[in-house]
Amino acid sequence: MATVRFHLAFPVRDIVQTKAYYADGLGCGVGRENAKSIILELYGHQLVAHVTNQDLEPQKSIYPRHFGLVFSEESEWEALCDRVRQKQISFYSEPKRRFEGSVLEHRTFFLADPFHNLMEFKFYCHDEAIFGAIEQGAIGDA
Repeated sequence: MATVRFHLAFPVRDIVQTKAYYADGLGCGVGRENAKSIILELYGHQLVAHVTNQDLEPQKSIYPRHFGLVFSEESEWEALCDRVRQKQISFYSEPKRRFEGSVLEHRTFFLADPFHNLMEFKFYCHDEAIFGAIEQGAIGDA
């Protein structure tokens, strides 16, 4: 079976600022770019930032819209968290544990790029919580 990669396109106002945040800050690889778009590689997945003239307003909370990654290794989650601190990127939501002591327990933090795109990075302590544990009703913060 071929490797499947996730693709996400999102709005930005400026390519130079986007490249600084995602490549220099988060460590994304950089693919093709021009004045209107840039392709970024985030842990093997394709992000495409497109310049827009539309207003980019911040959300009032992390819901309903954000994107991110679920790490399979806690050490990888910790490494990104450490990089964010080292690069002095502000956390939108500081690293924390959710649902501590339950099958849904996970570590998470949120970032907001300069254009108000929210990203969540998490590591589940129990793999079955990623798609299973359907008897549990909790999803996200209350």
